[in-house]
Amino acid sequence: MALKRISKDHVIYKFMPAMRPAEKAHVGDIVVFETKDCFGEQIRDENVKLSEIDWSKINPATGPLFVEEAESGDTLKVEILNIRAENTAIMAVVPGAGILGNLKYESKIKLLKVKDDTVCFNSLKIKGKPMIGVIGVAPSEGEYPTGTSNRHGGNMDVAELTTGTKIYFPVFVKGALLAMGDVHVVQADGEICVTGAEASGEVMVKIDVIKGKQPKYPILETKDYYAIIASGVDLDEAAYNATLEAVNALMREYGYSFEEAYMLASLIVNLRINQAVDPKKGVRAEIPKNYIRLSSLFH
Repeated sequence: MALKRISKDHVIYKFMPAMRPAEKAHVGDIVVFETKDCFGEQIRDENVKLSEIDWSKINPATGPLFVEEAESGDTLKVEILNIRAENTAIMAVVPGAGILGNLKYESKIKLLKVKDDTVCFNSLKIKGKPMIGVIGVAPSEGEYPTGTSNRHGGNMDVAELTTGTKIYFPVFVKGALLAMGDVHVVQADGEICVTGAEASGEVMVKIDVIKGKQPKYPILETKDYYAIIASGVDLDEAAYNATLEAVNALMREYGYSFEEAYMLASLIVNLRINQAVDPKKGVRAEIPKNYIRLSSLFH
């Protein structure tokens, strides 16, 4: 086992099949990704105007990491060991963005102090829960900006992508080419205004590979459940994709017909909104571990 570190000087803005690795690692290695905030560290005070920001430098993802044992058809397992965020977080409201983007309002930038894992929002103290906004691998083809998501992962903005959880990605190219960034000190499901408490930081992960099988979509594992992370052009499509894969997984687990698995899903599968503000919307289907094995989530 080795400890590797990737500087935040090595960032990508698109997930593509052919990316130059910033570092290489083996199964069992621990890797620290230094990450920039979603604005690429362009905002230093609340007086910065949104028109002054280089929007081509949004959502930088540190990496990619080439995993020696990973090949197309495998699964990359990423265990999140620790997330450390800086002590200042940034929020912004952008006219035309977010769930209420159709309304008329002014742009605003707000810097939030972070102390003892608590975010200070005016007089309110909000418990921090550092999580990863952008994390993914190279797709099989095409280019996906780091601001959106698909089967390869990307800007999924899942609040539960936090310390102690694991995530499984389908591997499409040799080496997997893992990259991540966009740490949030805290974010509620939905990411309503288009930002969480955005911060630079570090993410420490442990790498593993499951050979010869893979999930259709990224799979999140907590101590209590597995979650299928799907996306769509709208929340309806994202919910459909997550639900269909959950029903298929229950059919594999129990040998049920579609009809029975569909009914069972209505009893035990929880649909949660990841984010409703990015170009691709995100929904996860959570299945409690006492009803399904990890192997049934793979093809």
